[in-house]
Amino acid sequence: MKRFLIGKAAAVAGFALAIGLAIAPPSRAQQTPPDQPAKPTLAPSSQPNPPALNPVAPGAPITPAEPPKADPAEEAAYKAFSEIKPEDSDKRILDGEHFAQKYPASKYSLQVYTALTDAYYNKQQLDKMFATADKALALDPDDVSVLVMVGWVIPHSHDPNDLESDRKLDKAEAYERHALEVLATLPKPAGLTDDQFSKVKVQAQSQAHSALGLIYYRRQDPAKSIAEFQLGTSTAPTPDPIDYFVMGVELQKLTKYTEAADSFQKCAAIPGPFVDRCKTAGEQAKKLAASSPVAPPAPKP
Repeated sequence: MKRFLIGKAAAVAGFALAIGLAIAPPSRAQQTPPDQPAKPTLAPSSQPNPPALNPVAPGAPITPAEPPKADPAEEAAYKAFSEIKPEDSDKRILDGEHFAQKYPASKYSLQVYTALTDAYYNKQQLDKMFATADKALALDPDDVSVLVMVGWVIPHSHDPNDLESDRKLDKAEAYERHALEVLATLPKPAGLTDDQFSKVKVQAQSQAHSALGLIYYRRQDPAKSIAEFQLGTSTAPTPDPIDYFVMGVELQKLTKYTEAADSFQKCAAIPGPFVDRCKTAGEQAKKLAASSPVAPPAPKP
């Protein structure tokens, strides 16, 4: 994947840090891991008087079971891992892989897998990123940070010669749609102000729409692609110039040259490697708009 995508990755990673990890404690406490075995049903006993499961004399107080004690070594290992800076991807990967191997059933597994997903992307190890994201979503299918990131990466790393490309795009679309559903009803986590939470949600929603715009572009569906890019760029704190560029291309397909020129102009206004390319495309779109026949006015009723 080209390096210009790293800017977007930083935004996704920022969202993961701001909300994915911030909501981790309450969301994990409320959810049951899907791979946890179901509570066994008790088959009828062949004994005439089966023994009580918890024989207690009538009226005697029942002592509650003690919660499992925390492993000091595991707690220390996770604390050390959580203090690694997000930009130190090599150390995050090294320590995260070691933690996951040593404590496969840890209560911190989801946080570790989420952080590793981001670290693998930063190192462009996409196969490991996708595999680790699957582990995170197996523990919490509503992990918005993972859903948004994976759904965004798939269309950006799209290979039309891949026999699985259509299935992958379907997966990306499902992830982003689900992320938007979760965001619509997501409660504000402790530690964030209303303003911070609102900004984080808006950023995540704009990233999801950005991804959907590119997904529909890959499927050659300009109308849907444009609609999603418009939603994404209208609320993005820092719009991605690629969104404006691809939206301009899609608008040209529908012969909306004036709108395409405007989209290319917005792309060119954002500093980066696409400035010259967007300027050139914008000038071409203006020429097409000028040379296109003007539609006659609609007749008055």
